[in-house]
Amino acid sequence: MKIVLQNLTQIFPSRNKKGEEVVAVNDFSYEVPDGKLVALLGPSGCGKSTTLYMISGLQKPTAGKIFFGDDDVTELSPENRGVGLVFQNYALYPHMTVKQNILFPLQNMKGKDRLTKEQMLERAYEAARLVQIDELMDRKPSELSGGQQQRVAIARALVKMPRVLLLDEPLSNLDARLRLQTREEIRRIQRETGITTVFVTHDQEEAMSISDMIVVMKAGVMQQSGKPQEVYDDPTNLFVAKFLGTPPINVFRGTVKDETLYIGEDAVMKVKGIADADVYVGIRPEGFIVDPNGTLHCKLTSVEVMGRDVSIVSKNDAMVSPTIRSIVDADTAIDTASETVTFSLKPHKVFLFSAETEERLYPEVE
Repeated sequence: MKIVLQNLTQIFPSRNKKGEEVVAVNDFSYEVPDGKLVALLGPSGCGKSTTLYMISGLQKPTAGKIFFGDDDVTELSPENRGVGLVFQNYALYPHMTVKQNILFPLQNMKGKDRLTKEQMLERAYEAARLVQIDELMDRKPSELSGGQQQRVAIARALVKMPRVLLLDEPLSNLDARLRLQTREEIRRIQRETGITTVFVTHDQEEAMSISDMIVVMKAGVMQQSGKPQEVYDDPTNLFVAKFLGTPPINVFRGTVKDETLYIGEDAVMKVKGIADADVYVGIRPEGFIVDPNGTLHCKLTSVEVMGRDVSIVSKNDAMVSPTIRSIVDADTAIDTASETVTFSLKPHKVFLFSAETEERLYPEVE
């Protein structure tokens, strides 16, 4: 079931007479392909959860339309849309057992959709087996770990066999190890069921690891969409470049003169076709090569050994980032006693952005 969002806008009124209206989502258009997992990614307040709530029917858009397949569901109530929704806080009924929590949506079905008790139990245990909690059916939420509670919430959303599964930051309450494990489970469940899924998160590592596609949002506007690796490798503006990547991209103030890129006094590389101008230079941590004959000179701060990789922390007068973090192979020879470190750069890991608009600038490829 594909989801089509056409020019979605959500405007919230001001809380006082003198205040301005808040545009939470601004003219948002996107198509979620059938059977895919798409992540809405961005910082707090970017409009990603509002978009999810409009898809679910919990919020009615100020303008625009929502289609599930060819069906216009914009005016449909949440219970008639065929969606399964998993909230950040799980929203389980504490006085009910796991089995009762999972059965609850089925017990509220009416008319021709109503199931027999036997059919309800069969569906509930099928959903529980899918998320691997079928041995916990008689426990109450207080007797479960955070990860187990999250699985109950997912089973409850899946038991109705929804057309669309919506997940609102479902991993943010879990510790790091459990978060990793649960996101792998979500990906497995989504692939096994084939349900079109929209996943909201502010964690770019989460989004990139399990999504078929990501949509990066800022201030209610879509900045870029695509396959996670493609967006990482080819950011359309400085915001996207800075938001994706761990460690984050290193940003410098630079200048282009005569098709040569300068960072401070260092002429670091040729940039054919770029007009003379001040620019921002983004260099991914893996874009540095320790090279005594390199073009970029930095002040060495520290060297952190991380097993197979080494993280070199350095500084440069032209940097915008607090520090420069370069990731190199552990076999790289580094003079830790030196006060400076010199790098050559991998051109495909270096991005130029206009200092005025922060939009990407593309040198000609020879």
